[in-house]
Amino acid sequence: MPMEVRVVAYDPDWPQMFRNESRQIAAVLGPDLIEIHHIGSTAITGIYAKPIIDMLGEARHLAAVDRHAAEMTDLGYEALGEFGIPGRRYFRKETPEGRRTHHLHVFSAGCDQVRRHLGFRDFMNRHPEWAQRYSALKRKLAAAHPDDIEAYMDGKDPFIGEIDRLVARRQSGD
Repeated sequence: MPMEVRVVAYDPDWPQMFRNESRQIAAVLGPDLIEIHHIGSTAITGIYAKPIIDMLGEARHLAAVDRHAAEMTDLGYEALGEFGIPGRRYFRKETPEGRRTHHLHVFSAGCDQVRRHLGFRDFMNRHPEWAQRYSALKRKLAAAHPDDIEAYMDGKDPFIGEIDRLVARRQSGD
């Protein structure tokens, strides 16, 4: 089923939407969840984004997260397991009308995926010129591929890879 690619102007309510949802998730996952972070474009101040709140959870053990899948379903999430990324547990939430509202990616605490996602978010928030370039790219791709989420995502990959390399060089001290 094709997914509409829709990017909208930054919504100052996104951080509060993250906080509200993360509290519910933390209550379900309890002590198995170490931390939950707001990631993705809705966590980058001032840029256009798909209006989907992306969250990244750091867990003590992924098996413990698996044991909470039914409770996550009770919160309205669909549990999708690794969903193409080894070492991840992925959950997504939609409105009754089928519009996606939230993504939750859970990894073991401290893994490379956690560092990569947080590094990208933090770099973009510290460098608004790069964030605006990313925003413009997202708008261009959404206009070019309004019904093709794969083409939209593929179009962002080179830019994201460039930022990931910049962040990795800075983290290694190069």
